[in-house]
Amino acid sequence: MPLDLRLYVITDATRWSRTHEEVAAAALQGGATVLQFREKRATTRALYETARRLQELCRACGVPFIVNDRLDIALAVDADGVHLGSEDLPVAVARRILGPHRIVGASAGSVEEALRAEEEGASYLGVGSVYVTGTKPDAGAPIGPDGLVKIVRAVRIPVVGIGGITLDRVPEVIQAGAAGVAVISAVAAAADMVEATRALRRAVDEALARRPEVRM
Repeated sequence: MPLDLRLYVITDATRWSRTHEEVAAAALQGGATVLQFREKRATTRALYETARRLQELCRACGVPFIVNDRLDIALAVDADGVHLGSEDLPVAVARRILGPHRIVGASAGSVEEALRAEEEGASYLGVGSVYVTGTKPDAGAPIGPDGLVKIVRAVRIPVVGIGGITLDRVPEVIQAGAAGVAVISAVAAAADMVEATRALRRAVDEALARRPEVRM
């Protein structure tokens, strides 16, 4: 079964008074197709305990669970995969450790980075920042939809747009060729996280239905 990247929700408890578990439960109820656990400040023990609980939630819903950065935590909780940035473990090393069947995602902000990650065995790319975002201060200048198009056309693996993606921007990202959208604040900062997720999922599905030859 192809990896369903339509609505990729990232849990981040840094800026909002929600726990990772609260964001995850709402996102899964609302129709997220992938969940990523992202936490930069906790101890390794705390990361493990939270990841274990999120993995249980995802497994009950049949949704892939991805751990950001920490391959050790991903292995410890038997996650479905890991997502790596440019300063993390190389994609090729993670692929060698995880084997051919688990998910290895990689961040890319340029065609060169995208091609390198694909060559090293990435399963998909998180490409951006597409728009200006406040959740990742080191994201650099946004590449815009045009930059997203260039990367989508350069690689054979699926691409997810990330960075500053709001409900009204979903159609533009999908039209650029992305297999889906990755969001943080669009869910975690919403007054009703379940309904926000549902609205995003509807917008993605509608945009994909209007676009021919979609790669999942």
